[in-house]
Amino acid sequence: MSREDLPPGPGSQGPADPAGRRRIVALDVLRGFTLCEILLANIQLIAGGGTAVVVRPLGEWDPWLGLPIFSLLFGVGFSLLLDSASRRVDRPRVVLLRRLVALLAIGLVHMALWPGEVLTEYAVAGLLVLLPSSWSPRWAAAGLAVVFVPVALVAGGGPLLIAGLFLVGSALVRYGVVERIEGSTWVPLGLGLVFAAGAAGAAAALGARAGAGPSFASGLADLLIAGAVVCALLVLLRTPLRPVLRVVFAPLGRMALTNYLTATLVVLAAAHLLGLPIVGSPRTAFLTAGAILAAQWLFSALWLRRFRQGPLEWLWRWATWARRPAIA
Repeated sequence: MSREDLPPGPGSQGPADPAGRRRIVALDVLRGFTLCEILLANIQLIAGGGTAVVVRPLGEWDPWLGLPIFSLLFGVGFSLLLDSASRRVDRPRVVLLRRLVALLAIGLVHMALWPGEVLTEYAVAGLLVLLPSSWSPRWAAAGLAVVFVPVALVAGGGPLLIAGLFLVGSALVRYGVVERIEGSTWVPLGLGLVFAAGAAGAAAALGARAGAGPSFASGLADLLIAGAVVCALLVLLRTPLRPVLRVVFAPLGRMALTNYLTATLVVLAAAHLLGLPIVGSPRTAFLTAGAILAAQWLFSALWLRRFRQGPLEWLWRWATWARRPAIA
């Protein structure tokens, strides 16, 4: 959920991050878009303490995009931070260790409010898989990803899938893909069409076994749709819609940790203090999610006019580098 951005380049036209590098706008947009999807998918579960029956907007099979995209982005952010730390300190992996331990602490506190939160799993998977993989050659990390993801799909997802997607994101940085993420239209367009075709095939397989539980096909379809969505956004960022996408999603993405955690507090307050029927009424749930996201967007946009990063991002950065960073 965080990143250290690359030096200035043709695709990096965002504002400078706290370390003086240029932000990769595409990562902020992807992160902001995914944050919206996660709240829409989880709001009834959060309000019901994880016990609610969720009404999925697209029916019985409705792909969850948040987990795969955020997991991929987390792996990207990890390796970008490793690159940055390697240039700045003698023991860069100590920096990463502190970051993951701090994330674990944040996740454990958040878990008391929302048992289904994912930060603890991210921290544990990072400590057990992502951090050790940073000592291995990039081909080895990519090879582990190729093993982890299919095995996880067969097993029904879970932490192994998160770890595999972490490694995919890390490999994209180590092979230089992220550095060129905004430099091409045809590559994401072609990949997106391949992902969409694969998802259609997986969906057809699911239709043939209607009523069955989660399967390899459903998990694969989710991943392929997530890949197609990522590619579609990358293509749109190469069109005149880029300023619109940047305005709408980048503020949310730059303060993803702050917005992810505060959304839980607001949902619980709306359900238990205001008495909104979020669990029993999908319409109320989606309207509430929209109102929360609109308020978070406004807060994020105003906050970032004055400060370089969100309040919780600033605290997390403090824990990461073990010294107080500038916030303004």
